[in-house]
Amino acid sequence: MSMNDLPALDDVLLAYQNGLFPMAECRDSDKFYWYDPPMRGQLPIDALHIPDRLRRRVLQSPYRIRINTAFEAVIDGCAEAAPDRPQTWINPGIKALFCALHEAGYTHSVEAWDADTGTLVGGLYGMALGGVFMGESMFSRARDASKIALVHLCARLWAAGFTVLDTQYVNPHLEQFGVYEIPRETYLEKLHNALKINADFLRPGPDETALVRTYLEQR
Repeated sequence: MSMNDLPALDDVLLAYQNGLFPMAECRDSDKFYWYDPPMRGQLPIDALHIPDRLRRRVLQSPYRIRINTAFEAVIDGCAEAAPDRPQTWINPGIKALFCALHEAGYTHSVEAWDADTGTLVGGLYGMALGGVFMGESMFSRARDASKIALVHLCARLWAAGFTVLDTQYVNPHLEQFGVYEIPRETYLEKLHNALKINADFLRPGPDETALVRTYLEQR
């Protein structure tokens, strides 16, 4: 599917509700494709494994965490090349599609900002449908920035009543958080049950410090 032939948003939502997601072969590609892998990566929202060192860093609040204040910049950060990630799957078509979904209220970003310079140093984005959050990508330009954003994401999902956090695939970065795989059929069953939940990503409010502390205290 090319940049000039983007699908209607209703069709995108229907695809996600049936377990599909889009990816481009590379950042410079003019097309993207729909994927439905046989195994799906999952993170446990209420039992996320947080290493002790990271827990201490989260409680120190080294970054200002914001929600949905720089969605396009987060996608750009996720799309850029890095030493350990010379190529990404986010092309202009993917960016345009997710920015349109963001304007419609379906996709969200969790952002880590440097308190001294006011610059965006990390974050992640994904789609929220019912009680499911489909994580798309994350990036980091400073120590632990994406990891801290992920902990804040789980705190928000936990407080808002989400039950599924889909990571699409398993990767080494997520292994420290307890990521695991389930077969496609199991994921679809979990997905369809969770889509019936009336969860609201924005319901927990803007106080990220209090939110994440409450999340960590219950663990």
